[in-house]
Amino acid sequence: MSNKFLKDTYNLRTARDTHDHYQKWATSYDEDVGDHGYVTPDRVAAALGSFVSDAEVPVLDYGCGTGLSGVALSKAGFRVIDGMDPTLAMLEGAAAKGVYRKLISFDVTDPEPIEAGSYSAITSIGVIGVGAAPPETFDLLMNALPRGGYLAFSFNDHTLSEPAYTERLNDWLDMGYARLLFREHGPHLPGMDMKSDVYVVEKA
Repeated sequence: MSNKFLKDTYNLRTARDTHDHYQKWATSYDEDVGDHGYVTPDRVAAALGSFVSDAEVPVLDYGCGTGLSGVALSKAGFRVIDGMDPTLAMLEGAAAKGVYRKLISFDVTDPEPIEAGSYSAITSIGVIGVGAAPPETFDLLMNALPRGGYLAFSFNDHTLSEPAYTERLNDWLDMGYARLLFREHGPHLPGMDMKSDVYVVEKA
């Protein structure tokens, strides 16, 4: 097992760096994070399931990567899952999981890659954060939801240490544009003693 890709993740600075990093990491990603007991996908999926009881509600798994998040959503009972990721090598891994209705590639420079109102439930598991997606991604996802839609997501310890991420969330909550339904601090990568906050917010 090598921790090189995992450790390098938190030092990425540009969208191109991030894309290239995940493109190279795709083949060993599942093994690398699995060796450290990656549990955040299951925690987020369970949290969303406590608010969305209809198994047939389409869920957009934004930043699905190799599909570990889709597997977690499927285990939580969701039956209609679409995955979206900018990295083709990661999408190949996701396709192999057999849990997605469809998989969508997009360009990270596209300011609106999701058709507004097309999903009432979106997940972003281990995506919005240092070394992955910038704080503005939270706005992108919330703007794509209809009123009453749900966003379930996570911030790991590295991300929680960067105020810009929680500030973006708090802006939506403080202005009354979103309601916080669930927040829980718990394990993320136990093998590295790393934790994460899991959230579910509803668009007001």
